[in-house]
Amino acid sequence: MAAGSSFGNNFKVTTFGESHGNALGAVIDGCPAGIGLSEDDLKPFMLRRRPGQSEFTTARNEDDACEILSGVFEGTTTGTPIAILIRNKDQHSKDYSDIADIYRPGHADYTFDKKFGIRDYRGGGRSSGRETAARVAAGAVAAKLLKEFGIRATAYTRSIGPVSIGRYDPGESNSLFMPDHEAFRKASDHINALRSEGNSAGGVIECVIKGVPAGLGDPVFDKLDARLAQAVMSIGAVKGFEIGDGFEAAFSSGIDNNDAFIPAPDGSIIKATNHSGGILGGISDGSDIVFRCAVKPTASISLLQQTMDRNGKPRDIMIKGRHDPVIVPRAVVVVEAMAYLVIADALLAHTCDRTDIIKKALKEE
Repeated sequence: MAAGSSFGNNFKVTTFGESHGNALGAVIDGCPAGIGLSEDDLKPFMLRRRPGQSEFTTARNEDDACEILSGVFEGTTTGTPIAILIRNKDQHSKDYSDIADIYRPGHADYTFDKKFGIRDYRGGGRSSGRETAARVAAGAVAAKLLKEFGIRATAYTRSIGPVSIGRYDPGESNSLFMPDHEAFRKASDHINALRSEGNSAGGVIECVIKGVPAGLGDPVFDKLDARLAQAVMSIGAVKGFEIGDGFEAAFSSGIDNNDAFIPAPDGSIIKATNHSGGILGGISDGSDIVFRCAVKPTASISLLQQTMDRNGKPRDIMIKGRHDPVIVPRAVVVVEAMAYLVIADALLAHTCDRTDIIKKALKEE
């Protein structure tokens, strides 16, 4: 039985743990030896996802400190499985006792019950957004590996509800990870208006991956864009994915959508435009990889809703507890982490794509 908690083939990650269990964590198999790695390398990633940091996140106060249990010796990866533990310290399970037999609208309570015949109602258990802490820790390890090759992913909030950024300002820093101060101000007002009603907001996250060489990815079923889509769509709140021009390509024409190949100043081949989003035929083309995902509004809201219980009885529900009025800002680093995992996996696979690459690697040894 495939339980769905592992991702990747060459850089393989398995996450474990529940929202209100003792701990969460990840086991990474396939990370090459010789990469400098410490718990301090994970902190910047975990801090961006950490709850309780602003008015737009849940008040749950977790420090999300990571403990590296294996796979690192004297600050360097050993090539053996890397195990990372993240302990839960501020779970309030009693907040969920009154919905033990009730299916919350917009949550996975009903589907988990139908699949397993049992569900962890304490914050959603394995289906909780808390699970993404383990992904972020693993993504931080992948990021450290890819840094060796000049590859960097940057995700940010493109829109919240009806408010979209008008420009990208890399110097803008705010709690919504929205790189446009005016858009941030309007989005904050939008979120606060919904929150005052007991409601929530959704949005769109964009991610740009720079430095990816041409040739990563596989044709047919394991296309690089298909792997990115799977990775990002596996994040619980994500309901849509597009790459390059995405759905806008459907309203374009061939001559407008095609990316012309032109010579670069150094004599290499580049594209004049990037409507494809950096991937052609499922294989990276050397341009920036650009994709977006749609994040639904937080399902836990304090408005009266209709639902059913396990016995088939109609019930009214008003969800209590500590919840984000918008998931998008904390999901930004999760999207980034999943992008790193996909590219790390594809990069390692590429080392076996051609005999000349293998010969070069062996010769350099």
